[in-house]
Amino acid sequence: MEKNPVLEPVARTYRELSHDEIFMMFKARVDIFVVEQACAYPEIDDIDRDLNTRHILFLEQGCLKAYARCYPKSDTVVAIGRVLITPESRGSGMGYTLMHAALACVKQHYPDSQVHIAAQSYLQPFYCKLGFEPMGDVYLEDGIEHIDMQLQQLG
Repeated sequence: MEKNPVLEPVARTYRELSHDEIFMMFKARVDIFVVEQACAYPEIDDIDRDLNTRHILFLEQGCLKAYARCYPKSDTVVAIGRVLITPESRGSGMGYTLMHAALACVKQHYPDSQVHIAAQSYLQPFYCKLGFEPMGDVYLEDGIEHIDMQLQQLG
């Protein structure tokens, strides 16, 4: 598969997103996290509407290619979550592009915060390459193995 063309991320609050962007974001999340991964859970939550949450979307010709959200969990911790690459964009390097955009968003909006993720355990090597380290043991969440990880240093 060809490497991903250079796409610019859209990083916005819920209120700044267009109706079409909100639809694409929720559809991709449900398609991947609920349907593809066969997890019945409330995918759409109040974190989405929180004014401190930033939604990061990579769009190409009106189609969503990748998504993540950044939000404060406390006064000192920011989470990056709901990280996804659409099936047609997997294997293109988009995962690194997305995570670099998410980390840039964190640095801009939450510069003094620690960065945490709840990673699916099979993705631990990917997140380690980005500077994350495990914080504990693997656990089951909605039937999928996860591990909490923390970024060692925000670049």
